[in-house]
Amino acid sequence: MHVTHELELFPDNNVTQMLFKEVKNAAELRQSAVEGKLNAALINPTMLVNHFQVLVAANKAVHLQKSGKMKTKSLYSEIIFNLSPTNNISEAFKRFGISDGDDAVMLVLVHSKDESQLVSDLAARVDGQQVPVEDLSSLSDAAKIKKLYKITPQEEKCGTVLDAVVCRMATKDVM
Repeated sequence: MHVTHELELFPDNNVTQMLFKEVKNAAELRQSAVEGKLNAALINPTMLVNHFQVLVAANKAVHLQKSGKMKTKSLYSEIIFNLSPTNNISEAFKRFGISDGDDAVMLVLVHSKDESQLVSDLAARVDGQQVPVEDLSSLSDAAKIKKLYKITPQEEKCGTVLDAVVCRMATKDVM
């Protein structure tokens, strides 16, 4: 149900993604994350094209954390910020963070290999139905994603929406 990847450049770190729908306690989860009691990024899956997008954001966040160049206060807020095509932190949280009334959530956890128990502990805190991460596209809002990332029909002819999104995420710091 969940997907775990070892970060190639940071082999001591794994990134685990879990997708939930029919979530009933989004407000409680969000409040716990804000208070620092929940060590995970809580992402609105409607703004995600593919779980690879989240892996790119997490990899960048770990790199920025290790180099001391994060723009936000925590690794998990940095993951959310890195999903955004802009450098506006509050806008990133509005677009990619969860809201109290949301009924779906992508949980992202960065952990070492020996901390796999954290994954099941985190999953147990969500009052909702866990679904395979590969089902993410069924929760995505393609129109909102294309509008936010300013993806043109011409661009879609020469590449995928995922390609365009990841390109904008990767280049936002230099544009």
